[in-house]
Amino acid sequence: MLLAEDDRAIRHALERALTLEGYEVTAVADGVEALAQAHKTPPDVLVLDVMMPGIDGLQVCRVLRAEGDRTPILMLTALVETADRIAGLDAGADDYVVKPFDVEEVFARLRALLRRTSPAAPGPAGTAAPGTAAPGGAPEEAAAPVKGTQLPERQVEAAGIRMDLQARRVWRGARELELTRTEFELLELLVRNAGIVLDHSTIYDRIWGYDFGPGSKNLAVYVGYLRRKLDEPGAPQLIHTVRGVGYVLRED
Repeated sequence: MLLAEDDRAIRHALERALTLEGYEVTAVADGVEALAQAHKTPPDVLVLDVMMPGIDGLQVCRVLRAEGDRTPILMLTALVETADRIAGLDAGADDYVVKPFDVEEVFARLRALLRRTSPAAPGPAGTAAPGTAAPGGAPEEAAAPVKGTQLPERQVEAAGIRMDLQARRVWRGARELELTRTEFELLELLVRNAGIVLDHSTIYDRIWGYDFGPGSKNLAVYVGYLRRKLDEPGAPQLIHTVRGVGYVLRED
C-alpha cells in the first residue's frame, strides 16, 4: 500500500494503524514522492490526501489514470462539498473518506476496494452472486442476461445499457461511457436488477461491503455522478430515486 499525506501527525498515525491492521505501508509526504514510488514499486492500493503541496492528490490520480494505471485509489479529503467530492471521482478515484475520519471507516473502504480487485471465486456456470433484494421481497439472483436478452456470458443489458464485464466497457445505445471502478460496479448491480428497487443498505453491502449508515451521502454522490454520465438530452432518465428506500434502473 502507498500512503501519501502531507500532515506528519496524520501520516504517522495512519501508517501505524494500517501496519497494525496487517498492511505493508509505504508512506510519503507529497504528490511528487507518491508518483515516484508508484512508478518504482506499483502498490496494491493507494491512499491519497487531496490537499498536498506541489502536486496534489487529484493530480497524482489524473497522472496515474492517464498512464492506464487502474490501481484502486482512496482519497482523503477535508473538502465536504459535493462538487469537491465529484472532482475526486472525476480525476479517477474509486472512493473517498472525509476528514476527520474514523480509522475503522478507512479500513472498511480499503477492504471493499481490495475485495473488488481480487480474483472472484469460481461458481456454477451462468450464475452470479446472490443477495440483492426488493424491499420486503426475497433476495434476487444477480443473473445475466436480463429480461430474456440472449447475450454472451460476459455481457449484461437492460434499459438501453450494454455492459461488457470482461473488458469493463459500457454503452448507452451507441455511445460508450467512461466509468470509474465504483461507478461500473454500481451500474452493473442496477442493470442486473433492472426494474427492482434496491434499498440503500443492499447497495452499500454489495458495492462497499459495509453500510455507512443513514447519514452517509456516499451513495447519493455516486448515483448523481453516474446519472451525469448516463443522461442524454431528450432521452428518458434511467436511474430513479425511490424516496426513503433506494434506487431502481428503468426506462420510463
